[in-house]
Amino acid sequence: MSPSVITVETKENVSQNLVIQPPASGLSLQGRIQIPGDKSISHRALMLGAIAQGQTQIKGLLLGEDPCSTASCFQAMGAEISELNSELVTVTGISLGNLQEPADVLNAGNSGTTMRLMLGLLASHPGRFFTVTGDSSLRSRPMSRVVKPLQQMGAQIWGRQGTSLAPLAISGQALKPIHYHSPIASAQVKSCILLAGLLTEGQTTVTEPALSRDHSERMLRTFGAKLDIDPQTNSVTITGPAQLVGQTVVVPGDISSAAFWLVAGAIVPNSDLVIENVGVNSTRTGILEALAMMGADIQLLNEREVAGEPVADLRVRSGRLQSCTIAGEIIPRLIDEIPILAVAAVFAAGTTVIKDAAELRVKESDRIAVMAQQLNKMGAKVTELPDGMEITGGTPLVATDLDSYTDHRIAMSLAIAALVATGKTTIHRAEAASVSYPNFISTLQSVISH
Repeated sequence: MSPSVITVETKENVSQNLVIQPPASGLSLQGRIQIPGDKSISHRALMLGAIAQGQTQIKGLLLGEDPCSTASCFQAMGAEISELNSELVTVTGISLGNLQEPADVLNAGNSGTTMRLMLGLLASHPGRFFTVTGDSSLRSRPMSRVVKPLQQMGAQIWGRQGTSLAPLAISGQALKPIHYHSPIASAQVKSCILLAGLLTEGQTTVTEPALSRDHSERMLRTFGAKLDIDPQTNSVTITGPAQLVGQTVVVPGDISSAAFWLVAGAIVPNSDLVIENVGVNSTRTGILEALAMMGADIQLLNEREVAGEPVADLRVRSGRLQSCTIAGEIIPRLIDEIPILAVAAVFAAGTTVIKDAAELRVKESDRIAVMAQQLNKMGAKVTELPDGMEITGGTPLVATDLDSYTDHRIAMSLAIAALVATGKTTIHRAEAASVSYPNFISTLQSVISH
């Protein structure tokens, strides 16, 4: 551990400044890392466990703020969920169709996944009324992308700005099946409609323009739902009404969290890291493909399957990176990793172009604008595009004051950039990292060698 490199300053007992000052002689990263459980799978395990018959046991659950929001919402609707921990969480389900009308507003916190997926279930519970909200960030994020297809199924939903923003009020209805052609490749949109289809008589189909992550399909099948998948057309059909039965879910490590270490190991000189037990579902491995295009030295070791999800250990060693273009069908498979890929691009020879990623502008922050602004403050050469960034690599970074904009992926991406900047970097509001990676700072401290 190197406390001289990394210190945390707590402001007013809430906000944290992360201060990173590499020694003049530089540093390297060495060791083995265990990362938090996959956030997407953690959400889905809690939700499906809550609406299934019997007990679901979850091993390796992510202990971030977002899954806590999911758990509290479903507890408020009658599910029994034991205290959250990463060893074993037991969910006693209430069976499909039995969500209770909560006594208070459901609060999804900062979690878009919680709100968007939950809406499909709430809308399909006839005779019950629900109200959902979130923090200030979530209340500014677009919900019309799931509200519109639900309304096509007969859902009754009200909200701000033409039902595009939370808080949202939902009057549960008996829905009708539809075939929805989604204008965007989005696992949240697809999952919301599939969850609505669980209680809907007949076949509900979602077709996407490109393949998005498929954790919902895998888990729905495991819990007993009837799904038909057509990979030729990127379509999935669920037949309802379904019956779900509790399962044992083993949550692999989150590749989105692994991404920070993959880039850190690639750009910090003389580094050699092994990230253990990482989920390498093919709908999520765009980060590995992008880094391969950039020439990163990454190996997949000990490949195996755990509870229906492919898993491997990832070894990364530092080396020279080259520029590339990241666009098209790969984007939905690495959308959450683009902030840290932008950091990698700063250290790649040539000009890297990232496009077709306008979705980044409506995440926890406008990730295109924020990453461009913050990296440029450090001396990088980043140009904003309407749907991405153009990054000219090779300019040394200089430490300065930075801001996470309360976005967990921004906070962690800037921390990795600071490891190879000259001087003392201060990242304001760094506590945002705890949304998906509560022990990010202590893990970083543990692998620094100098």
